Amino acid sequence: MVHRMILRVGVVFAAIVCIVTLYGVPCAQAAMISTKSEISIGRDVGKQLEKKYGVVDDPALQERVTKIGMSMVAVSDRKDLPYSFKVLNSKDVNAMAAPGGFIYIFKGLVDLMPSDDELAGVIGHEIGHVVKRHSVKQIEKNLLLNIGFIAVFGDKAAILQNLAMNAIMAGYSRSDEREADYLGYVQSSKAGYNPYSMKMGLMKLASLEKGSQSDLFSDHPESKERIALVQNFLDKDKIHPKAQLAPDGTSGLVVDGAWQLPTIRAEYGGYKPLYRAYFVAGSLYRISQLANYNPDKYILDYDGENVILFYDDIQILTITPEDAMFHGMSVMDLAGSHVDKLKEWNPKAL
Repeated sequence: MVHRMILRVGVVFAAIVCIVTLYGVPCAQAAMISTKSEISIGRDVGKQLEKKYGVVDDPALQERVTKIGMSMVAVSDRKDLPYSFKVLNSKDVNAMAAPGGFIYIFKGLVDLMPSDDELAGVIGHEIGHVVKRHSVKQIEKNLLLNIGFIAVFGDKAAILQNLAMNAIMAGYSRSDEREADYLGYVQSSKAGYNPYSMKMGLMKLASLEKGSQSDLFSDHPESKERIALVQNFLDKDKIHPKAQLAPDGTSGLVVDGAWQLPTIRAEYGGYKPLYRAYFVAGSLYRISQLANYNPDKYILDYDGENVILFYDDIQILTITPEDAMFHGMSVMDLAGSHVDKLKEWNPKAL
């Protein structure tokens, strides 16, 4: 009995020594993975993902995703990592964050969310997992549960890599997901993207047919709950104007108290009226944050078919013949009515 107890203690001691040696951290911190080890783990996991799915051969797309990601890293609370952002060649609607800042977006997700604003919400969410070390903490838990196995068997680096991959594939807790949603909202907003981008992305995921929903919801809180939580973030920060469904249940409204723009009834560019309203509301919020707002800076640009409405260099809305038809007006007349309403808007009302 004593011999067996000594043997068990020896195995546990050996396991702890292995962890300390493998991580390269002091004994007092043996339960914590160092930043150096986190990066090494993430790089290995990234290689596995790239081998499994392949990286999309589109330099322009890869550069675009990297630019979006790095703009949010710049406003994050964790800039000490060699972040990389890559699009994997898979039709799955998914995204993953490996430890150390190695972030992967699946091509199916890019196709579903073609705008930079929508992608910013998703990428910001994944950066949030990295900032809060969610997968690293899960790996640490798994290590503590498997220290005896690690001490006795095989290639410890390979075991650690497998534990890391399992942690990522297993998903996160509801608490972790809420935290990442919040950081996705905060980081994308701070980086200058539409503050509604996180909510818009969640709404799109929720709109997918049940049978085709991605792994993004298999391990996340229910979609309605997540959307409501993000709306709470927006309300708390007093983000305005707001976008909402019109009473007819299909049109989109942009409102700010008693003020509102003409109703958006037509689809454009693959976006339903409500999503177009969110883009408009987000652009107007950006305008409201400018120090020297001037209502005379609204500009109309006619391309021969559509009228594009700007404030200085901020694009607000593309007004189409379909929009005009719903209002029984010409495109230019409808555009003019938008400008008139915008000049009545007080961006500092709240």
